[in-house]
Amino acid sequence: MNNSSGTSLHSFAASLSSHDSSQDSSHDGPGRYGYSPSIAQYFDSHDPETQHDHEPGRVVRVDRNLVLTAVGSELLHLPYPLDAGVPVTGDWVWIGPNRAGDRQITGILPRRSELSRKRAFEDSSEAQVLAANMDVVGVVVPVDRPLTHNRLERTLVAAWDSGAVPLVIITKADLADVADDVVGKVILQAAGVDVVTTSAENGDGIDALLAHLPPHGTLVLLGPSGAGKSTLINALVGHQVQHTGEVRSGDFKGKHTTTSRELVPLPNGGVLMDTPGVRGFGLFDADEGLGEMFGDVEELASRCRFSDCAHHREPGCAVQAALADGTLDERRWHSYGKLQRELAALARRTDAAARRAYQREWHQKVVVAGKSQRSAERDTSERREEQRSKRKRR
Repeated sequence: MNNSSGTSLHSFAASLSSHDSSQDSSHDGPGRYGYSPSIAQYFDSHDPETQHDHEPGRVVRVDRNLVLTAVGSELLHLPYPLDAGVPVTGDWVWIGPNRAGDRQITGILPRRSELSRKRAFEDSSEAQVLAANMDVVGVVVPVDRPLTHNRLERTLVAAWDSGAVPLVIITKADLADVADDVVGKVILQAAGVDVVTTSAENGDGIDALLAHLPPHGTLVLLGPSGAGKSTLINALVGHQVQHTGEVRSGDFKGKHTTTSRELVPLPNGGVLMDTPGVRGFGLFDADEGLGEMFGDVEELASRCRFSDCAHHREPGCAVQAALADGTLDERRWHSYGKLQRELAALARRTDAAARRAYQREWHQKVVVAGKSQRSAERDTSERREEQRSKRKRR
């Protein structure tokens, strides 16, 4: 089956939707796509201006020209909303009639969680929303390639900041003898995030993974191309709904067998959201996620003698003391600093006040450095003059 057009997923979803709809306890909404009594209450608290002929729906996939939307037991291709904003996969939406008598998206409910990243080009300060209203963000880490610590930390920061619960999913555990070593490193790196080890080929770890998903909950999978997400989805669903591709042994790259973000109903009542493999994950306004991921580092920094400690050579610096005695890993400290600088640079591009404060701080550093340079030159000159005077007296 080929998922480039979404046909296989459509047929699978349609078969689920038509299967004994009397068993669906949420007949007023798309029960196969996470609609539940609590979501029904959420809709009630965000009524449209007029409730006449309006019904709840959920965005299953966003295509170039149309939005695939689950409404009741149907899947509808609807036009982009005119005034409601830009929908993303996972959005809960109000569906109402349009002037032609057909249905349209009339409103997008506020997102209860939102996974975003900075747009790929370097100078961008805009966010790209990848997914909405997920309960668990599964960060997929395959064991058949070297573990990239910075990538894992960066993705987990974004996962924490989304408002969902992060979960690290180890894949391909049957392919490598070093699986235990990788799992140990990931547990240390993930800083308190639960880690599940899976082998989709053997069916190992699938039940443990599903146990982390709340009833009617939505799980989004994030990982690089070739990480085994499609194989994992097939194991979670129970049969093949996704193509799987070969991974090159030289650079561990694989084909993007998933080409768009799409919701897939699970047999246990949950919902899975697959995403195309992402090469990079630029952070966007993720201060809270940084604090969650690096809480140990920020707690250390709060112990420094001076509140404005730069953590270099200041006396009483708790960070430098922890680096010296090995309780804080140097690589982790540098990773934290890099992500912190990245977020600060992004803030300066979007916040004029932050930009002015940074310029004042930089100017002060330049002035101080200039004074120090002149002072050093003056001291050197005085020492040379004093040495010449001593030689003359001899």
